[in-house]
Amino acid sequence: MKLLEGKTAIITGASRGIGRGIAQVFAAQGANIAFTYSSSVEAANELEKELIALGVKAKGYKSNAASFDEAQKLADDVAAEFGSIDVLVNNAGITKDNLLMRITEEDFDTVIEVNLKSVFNMTKAVQRTMLKQRKGSIINMSSVVGVKGNAGQTNYAASKAGIIGFSKSVALELGSRNIRSNVVAPGFIETEMTAKLDEEVVKGWRAGIPLKRGGTPEDVANVCVFLASDMSAYVTGQTLNVDGGMLT
Repeated sequence: MKLLEGKTAIITGASRGIGRGIAQVFAAQGANIAFTYSSSVEAANELEKELIALGVKAKGYKSNAASFDEAQKLADDVAAEFGSIDVLVNNAGITKDNLLMRITEEDFDTVIEVNLKSVFNMTKAVQRTMLKQRKGSIINMSSVVGVKGNAGQTNYAASKAGIIGFSKSVALELGSRNIRSNVVAPGFIETEMTAKLDEEVVKGWRAGIPLKRGGTPEDVANVCVFLASDMSAYVTGQTLNVDGGMLT
């Protein structure tokens, strides 16, 4: 029995990295996938084909989660096309790192808008469908940086910490309707983005992690499967650190 058989999941920012990994693992577990992407049309088409080949229904939507109206339209389109919205994974995110003294107002605002306001937009957009169904699982992607902070990332840390507070509040508001809200906080996950970093720097990071390796998108995706599935039916308002022991 596949753990997500017959469930429909919306995954934002899924054309690469962690989002892509979540989409692949969810589809392998039987979930129908509606995913969003911002610009990489080719990667999105490729992912759509790959997911359909796993025997599930899948569709990519070009949608900006930071836009309130686009998020609302996306939720309406997915509910009409797929018939239900059982899982929402808010994964879309960006970084614009700099020391506080050098960070511009625009770089602060953009990161908050894409990383944090998108979570509000999407959660509000799917809420109506989930309330009607009287069930749903919302999974919000934070970061170890949102839990402990990081120099040079005030904007990113603020956005990711905000996600944790938002998710706990949603868990309290919607728990009586059997809608769960949890957070996943990944540590150092190796993706095409980190592949561009200096190998010596990466080795140093790995050495500082108790499990002595970077995580994979699949490591994060497997935890998301647990939170999306009925196996976590009594888990809400929690933050799961998927970080190889970094925050221990």
